[in-house]
Amino acid sequence: MPPPPLEDEASASYPPSSSSIHSTSPPGSSLLRTRRAKTIARTAAFVFSVISALCAGSITTFSLYGHILQSRLHYTQLQVNGVAIASSIAQYLPVSLLGYICDRYGTKPLSAIAAALFGVGYSLAATIYRRVDARNALDGSAPAYPGGESDRTYPLMVFSFFCIGSATCAMYLTAVATCAKNFGKGRNRGMALATPIASFGLSGMWLSQVGSRLFHETNPDGLRGDVDVFRYFIFLAILLVAVGAVGMVTLRVVDEEDLIEEAIEELEHSGLLDAGARRGGYGAIYHDGEETDDEGAALLDPAKDLEDDARWKKERVLNAETRRFLSDSTMWCFALGFLLMIGPGEAFINNLGTVIGTLYAPRASLIAAPTSPATHVSIVGVTSTVARLLTGSLTDLLAPSPQTQHVQVTPGNSSPYTRFSVSRVTFLLGSGVTLSLGLLALASGFIQNHGERFWIVSSLVGAGYGAVFSLTPIIITVIWGVENFATNWGIVAMFPALGATFWGVVYSAVYQAGAEDTPGAGAGGDLFCYGHQCYALTFWAMAASVWVACLMVLWAWKGTNGWAQRGVVI
Repeated sequence: MPPPPLEDEASASYPPSSSSIHSTSPPGSSLLRTRRAKTIARTAAFVFSVISALCAGSITTFSLYGHILQSRLHYTQLQVNGVAIASSIAQYLPVSLLGYICDRYGTKPLSAIAAALFGVGYSLAATIYRRVDARNALDGSAPAYPGGESDRTYPLMVFSFFCIGSATCAMYLTAVATCAKNFGKGRNRGMALATPIASFGLSGMWLSQVGSRLFHETNPDGLRGDVDVFRYFIFLAILLVAVGAVGMVTLRVVDEEDLIEEAIEELEHSGLLDAGARRGGYGAIYHDGEETDDEGAALLDPAKDLEDDARWKKERVLNAETRRFLSDSTMWCFALGFLLMIGPGEAFINNLGTVIGTLYAPRASLIAAPTSPATHVSIVGVTSTVARLLTGSLTDLLAPSPQTQHVQVTPGNSSPYTRFSVSRVTFLLGSGVTLSLGLLALASGFIQNHGERFWIVSSLVGAGYGAVFSLTPIIITVIWGVENFATNWGIVAMFPALGATFWGVVYSAVYQAGAEDTPGAGAGGDLFCYGHQCYALTFWAMAASVWVACLMVLWAWKGTNGWAQRGVVI
């Protein structure tokens, strides 16, 4: 997929070296080469951002082997959810810290962190799985007893998936932040962001197919069985370490100094920075007309080199924008809505395999041949990808665009390239409704004993979940700018960890209660649940959560001192 159209800015002028003074090349050739090099760097960063995102979402294939952890390692449903919750928490809680590092120190550290954590996480998980599975095979089919091998290694398995979740966060954030900053100008910012975001959604599809088709076990009858978890984990470890290593070289922001200088001018004009203090007195930061930081004069030194001066300016600008972001009441309302939408989607994806297992009783499943988790992981991946690309492109075409890529402090003016416009918030609310319809279809019992209908649920949830995840960072860049995007997005993206954890626990509790009421479900010591009672209450509550989220977002947009009232172009 080609990158969005590039809009090269004039590069900064630097004192010519002695060799350039004596050069016989035409005066414009050096500028032309510089622009060409920047174009190549942006294109390479975009292409590898997409590749990184295509690989980063390996954790979304959890449903491919979650039920195997339950059957082969004899984990309870609560323990399986504990592993999934550890990865979900790690995908979101560290994102504000990682975003801070990304904005202030660049993308290279995040690529290194991702490579290291993916290597540790998947290698450790593979080792634990092989050891416990081999021990259980020797001991027969009896479940793990208190203090047994599964119990002793379970905390390590949780730790390994915490590492995997953190690595997922780092690799994904690096890819999206690189595109946001390199292509923040113009009307194509939505597509520039939507492409790596969509690729992240697509990663679950292709990785699940690789796992189920290339790294599978063979049943006694010669047919393809479940994924070989050990080999699949080793494959992911090697792949993701390599991707992270290459990302350290290719993922970089071009002309970041110009981005900061433009932000300085915008903030000076709005009064958030002291306009009369460039270099000699620059640095006083104002909020609501009052000085909030008086360290600037002490930090200024005429002898500072250009690199230190650029770093100092960047720190001041980003700190001012972070304060502005955190003091905006609509941001908190918007973030809470994001939490209430994404939490149910995360819980559904993590538990997709066990939900499918509840559709048929064991004997009936042999006759009815219920659908497989791999199929629906792929459906979620495809519909999520299509929704992300559609929302990115449609908002570029139909939504109004502000005439700035920086924070909208004063009422903005939209670019008059279309007479008909649809707000990005309208797209977001429609995506939330789509997500809730999928949850309702499952909660109603329409799918029970009809696994062939499950594609309706996975399609609606995948489309709604993917669109919400695409539109939220796009809205953040449009309202609060791109230079501090990783930090701002990191703050908002922390919230869904709470939602994923809460709904994962709720689902496990309802599942366990349903299993106790399922005749014969506990035969052999394993507790499995079959029937509508295993999940109905959970998904009714999830749908209600999404409706409340839509109301929260609507209030941030149309409520008192909301974006519409403040003249924010969105």
